[in-house]
This record gives sequence, structure tokens and C-alpha cells, in this order.
Amino acid sequence: MGTAVEIETPHGPALAEVDEAPGARLLLVLTHGSGGGVDAPDLLAVREAVLPAGVTVARVVQPFRLRGARAPGSAVKQDEAWLAVVAALRARHPGLPLVQGGRSNGARVACRTARAAGAGAVVALAFPLHPPGRPERSRAEELRQAGTPVLVVSGDRDPFGVPDEKDAARLVVLPGEGHEFRKNPARVGEEVARWLLPWLLEQETCYSARPR
Repeated sequence: MGTAVEIETPHGPALAEVDEAPGARLLLVLTHGSGGGVDAPDLLAVREAVLPAGVTVARVVQPFRLRGARAPGSAVKQDEAWLAVVAALRARHPGLPLVQGGRSNGARVACRTARAAGAGAVVALAFPLHPPGRPERSRAEELRQAGTPVLVVSGDRDPFGVPDEKDAARLVVLPGEGHEFRKNPARVGEEVARWLLPWLLEQETCYSARPR
């Protein structure tokens, strides 16, 4: 079980469940969707898949969920709160590179704030490309806004749509899965580890090769 860390933000407290990896090499900060929580099966699967490889995982309950709101509200306020959370977590884990992400609405937040947070990459699970039945209301620009490599994992039956391959560093489409990844959430964790750990090794190799 992780350590619960309450973090103050400009829009109320957030709560991070932090699982520390021995000999941590990376900080991965994840968050939930509009109506779910940090115990979503896919988020837990990601945690289990990457912890053994030295990735400290923080699963963040955003302020709107803590105060019982049914919807995230203003994207601007949500992003401001997220940046405060990430800054606090980075201060607790100095020197670790950062990757951030989440599922559904949380993936949108992670993409929108990646540049400002200084994230090296983004993990976007079930990114909601558009409202169900409204493909003309695309949110693809938020993926492009990340300005850093983005892994997108989607189900081929997701009513929120599947992003285009060109808008991600890697797109994984899981057959038979919907928005919640109920069929095989462990596969989500496997796909994140398969992409994230080589990315981390590449970053470490580049760092060690720099002139000192």
C-alpha cells in the first residue's frame, strides 16, 4: 500500500497515493478520469507493471474529486491545480525525471500541462478524442499540445474514439476493449511498461554520454 500525501493547490487539496520504488529511476504521476478514481484497474495495472523496474508511481486524486464534485469544471483551474501537485511531488523526489499521465479526462490534463510541468513523456490511457457520437468535436489538438512523446492506449470499441497514429509517439489499440479497459486491464500495464522502460533507458544512456 502506498503513502497518502495531501497536497495544497490553488483550488483545494489534492491527495496523492505514492508507491516508492527501491532505487527509483523515474517518477510517474497518474490521475483518474472525470467520474472515476485512482483505483481504476488500468491505473493499478500500470503501477504493478512499472514499480519493479524502479519507477515510483504517484496516483493523484484531483481537488474536484476530493470535494465531491461530479465534473472537473474549468480546464484552466484543473490544470493549475495539477501543476501545483506535480511541483510538490517533484520536490519530494528531487533528481528523478518526470513522466505524467492518466486515463480519460486525466489524460487530457496530462497532455495540456506536459510542457509547463517539464514532463519528459506522457501516458494517455483511453484519451477521449471526442464526446460519444460527436466526432466533429475533436480534442486531437490537446495531444499535439503535449510537446513531448505521448503513448496512447485505446480500446477499439471506445465510444470516445481512437486518436490518429500521427498524433502520438506510439498508439496501441487493444481489440475488444471499451473506454474502461474492463476486458484485460493488465494488458494496459504491459503496454505502458513495454514503451516506458526503453524510453527511460534511452534517457539514462543519453545522460551518461553527456560531457561532464
